[in-house]
Amino acid sequence: MIDLTLNQLLRQKTAANPDHEFMVYADRDLRFTYAEFDKRVDNLACGLYAIGVRKGDNLGIWATNVPDWLTYMFACARLGAVAVTVNTSYKLHELEYLVKQSDLKVLCLSDGMKDSNYVQMIKELVPELDTYERGCLKSERFPCLKNVVFMGPEKFRGLYSTPELLLLGQHVDIEIIHEIERTVSPHDVVNMQYTSGTTGFPKGVMLTSYNIVNDGFIIGERMRYTENDRLCLLVPLFHCFGIVLGVMAVLTHGATHVLLESFDPLVALASIQKEKCTSLYGVPTMFIAELNHPMFSMFDMSSLRTGIMAGSGVPVELMKTVIDKMHMPEITSVYGLTESSPGMTQSHWNDTVEVKANTVGDAFEGIDVKVLDPETGKECPVGVQGEMCCKGWNVMKGYYKMPEATAETIDKNGYLHSGDLGVKDEDGNYRITGRIKDMIIRGGENIYPREIEEFLIQMPQIKDIQVAAVKDKKYGEITGAFIILHEGMTLKEEDVIEYCRGKISKFKWPQLIMFLDEFPMTGSGKIQKFKLTELGTKYRKEVLGLE
Repeated sequence: MIDLTLNQLLRQKTAANPDHEFMVYADRDLRFTYAEFDKRVDNLACGLYAIGVRKGDNLGIWATNVPDWLTYMFACARLGAVAVTVNTSYKLHELEYLVKQSDLKVLCLSDGMKDSNYVQMIKELVPELDTYERGCLKSERFPCLKNVVFMGPEKFRGLYSTPELLLLGQHVDIEIIHEIERTVSPHDVVNMQYTSGTTGFPKGVMLTSYNIVNDGFIIGERMRYTENDRLCLLVPLFHCFGIVLGVMAVLTHGATHVLLESFDPLVALASIQKEKCTSLYGVPTMFIAELNHPMFSMFDMSSLRTGIMAGSGVPVELMKTVIDKMHMPEITSVYGLTESSPGMTQSHWNDTVEVKANTVGDAFEGIDVKVLDPETGKECPVGVQGEMCCKGWNVMKGYYKMPEATAETIDKNGYLHSGDLGVKDEDGNYRITGRIKDMIIRGGENIYPREIEEFLIQMPQIKDIQVAAVKDKKYGEITGAFIILHEGMTLKEEDVIEYCRGKISKFKWPQLIMFLDEFPMTGSGKIQKFKLTELGTKYRKEVLGLE
């Protein structure tokens, strides 16, 4: 196990290989070596100290994968502060909840994304920014908030900019920062990530350096990472997939990140070719977008060998296609949740295609993974479905200011309950079969959406599919299939039913079929099934006149 703070690890890797590339943005040819990045972190840490950031303070980062995203996170670690990652898709109500619940002292933000102007939104929530002098903010709604920082060169009234912080930092003695570093423990909270909120209110998951550094190290080991690896990182940094599976796996092995500010399949393909990336990450929808891009065949993917497909259910056929067409024979899948830092199981680089495609691998070293019966709490035998649970060094410190919710998730024996259903096979590998709350109960019959999704995705016309419960007066719930078709393909509801006939039990057949252009998703790439439930229920009632 690595017993280092996030800051100590960066110092160590910088000293070992200062001129090696740490971070690259291929679309703008922006490059930082380990030494250059480490120096910028020092300068920004001094700047944050100058505006009052101290050990234990919570600092929010609300931005797409901009070049200084990681600078702010590591500067926090250097000061012993906690980097609170904010979902890039948040709107006013969600942002208000997070800023208040997390007791943010500083919020650092970029210009925004799509239809969201972050500066405009924070000024709507904190109108005092236009009247108070910077550093002297007094917000009626957010009494803990003292500063807002724009993570770029532009100037906005009431906000500091990154260049201004770097300038202020020149007046701070670096020895003050070094002294703070020496007081920080690997077991202090370094990162707080809010659960995506697919169910209930988002909760602040408190993670330590020990949690995320070791999780990232094992992930990198299972992909045979060395300093020569170059990871094309497309997923958001605010999420564990980006920060831990990505940044921590790279940092612990002294490798290189090739980053995209936001996901674009064409830029991703171009970055892989230009930088000769060896590894690629993504949720299934990202891989689908890359494979189906009309220019896919024009790019050279031969430098790739490994990577991770995770974040939501991984279709078996998609995994096989990626291995074949994207030259990734050593691709792996990781299973876990934010509360487990996030990985608890992962397949290995040299596992068979069958293991990679049909399971999420075996338990991480030092982690006790069990499949427990949700009713009795007892361990399920091999092959019997139960709830995926784990105990060990990867379990979060808890939810911020939510002791009752923490106690509901981590039981008296120290096991973290995932809410996911899975089975363990005779080889020690695990297969995820669905979520407990995703389970459809149709007139007393239990239906697991994952089973139907894996079945229907084999239809050649279907590009992607999600199965979710739809409310029904007679049965309580029925099965809804929400389908995205391949471009140029057509499919009728009766075709789907005919495909099911004789192949799966009739009670599992989808009773509502809707064709969509896209799925409702969280900013971290998770499909929001509860919104599909709402959509299907509304459609049956308002369009079909059924209840």
